[in-house]
Amino acid sequence: MNKKKIINDPVYGFVSIPSAFIFDLVQHPYLQRLRYIKQVSMTHLVYPGALHTRFQHVVGAMHLMSLAIDTLKSKDVEISPEEEEAALAAILLHDIGHGPFSHSLEHTLIEGVSHEMISALLMDKLNEEFEGRLTLAITIFNDQYPRKFFHQLVSSQLDTDRMDYLNRDSFFTGVSEGVISFDRIIKMLHVYNDELVVEAKGIYSVEKFLIARRLMYWQVYLHKTVIGAELMLIKILARAKEISAQGASLFATQALRHFLTNKVDIHNFLEDPVHLTNFMRLDDTDILSAVKEWAFGEDKILRVLCTKLMQRNLLRTELRNASFSEEEVKQVRAKVKAHFRLTEEEVDYFVYTQVVRNSAYDLKQNNIKILNKQGVVQDITEASDLSNLEALAKSVEKYAISYPKEVGLVFGHL
Repeated sequence: MNKKKIINDPVYGFVSIPSAFIFDLVQHPYLQRLRYIKQVSMTHLVYPGALHTRFQHVVGAMHLMSLAIDTLKSKDVEISPEEEEAALAAILLHDIGHGPFSHSLEHTLIEGVSHEMISALLMDKLNEEFEGRLTLAITIFNDQYPRKFFHQLVSSQLDTDRMDYLNRDSFFTGVSEGVISFDRIIKMLHVYNDELVVEAKGIYSVEKFLIARRLMYWQVYLHKTVIGAELMLIKILARAKEISAQGASLFATQALRHFLTNKVDIHNFLEDPVHLTNFMRLDDTDILSAVKEWAFGEDKILRVLCTKLMQRNLLRTELRNASFSEEEVKQVRAKVKAHFRLTEEEVDYFVYTQVVRNSAYDLKQNNIKILNKQGVVQDITEASDLSNLEALAKSVEKYAISYPKEVGLVFGHL
């Protein structure tokens, strides 16, 4: 069978599957599951075009990894065929642990278990299946390989993962502020003391990358309507789990029912392989089909929340720089409680606050290093003449409150 395939990607054009082994990974059910998990969860409720998938993202990130490796080899950085294949496999597999609706339901179905932990478990299982062929990829993924630049291409503040998702999410949302010069950044990459650096000529492209990341977080990922809708979905699952524990029989696929009727946390998840088996049978369609059915169910809270979500009658979410006082939250809860005739405990499903944080650059972790013409390496904040670049390193906090629109506008325009 010919396994050297090309994929027509809307962002990059033709993307090559470079080897039979990479093709086998792409074809594996673990990777194919990602076709049915949206990359940006509930964002399509604000930007209707944002229906692209985790599968598209990992293939795109693999393409950028391939371009980066070609650039480094052209600059006489020695990279063996084994290292190249391992780096491509590591970026291809970096998201296989994502559950339905990506980050929205993380820690909801399985308490205290991150998608990174599940990805690591699945990589180990794949490594057994492929008889140790992924050992080097796992070593790179876990940052245990002495040539640090390989891990930095997979996971850092200027990695192929971020380059793809900014570019791709900008493309599908239509938010032009997220467009980055990924091709120029990749052409400017180099290796110094086995660490990834950017040649000085690429500094402006990296600055734009950091600014684009900050803007995309506020405009797309942390958009007030998006974070409100994501929390609605979390509350729907929480209610479904609560009434299932009380003996209610809810419509659910077999895999989803497993998590509705069993308390799965970090301890028993790692001990019993049945949990991972069921998790890998879940994708967005399990959740969506359940929500559609629950909108016609007997439980009032679940019925109202699911109907609102399916009809895009979302809760109003207000975002501001100052936190909401206890008195303000109490005022909203009282209005909602009276309007929907709820108990004090039931109001929790209709009124919620959250804190959102945005930091485009972390000065303490995996700094982006610029290699100047004199051969000196500097952090980008030192090398840049952009006066507000250090401001991007500050974590900005905003506070949100969500509540049903039926009670009117409580706080006015914030």
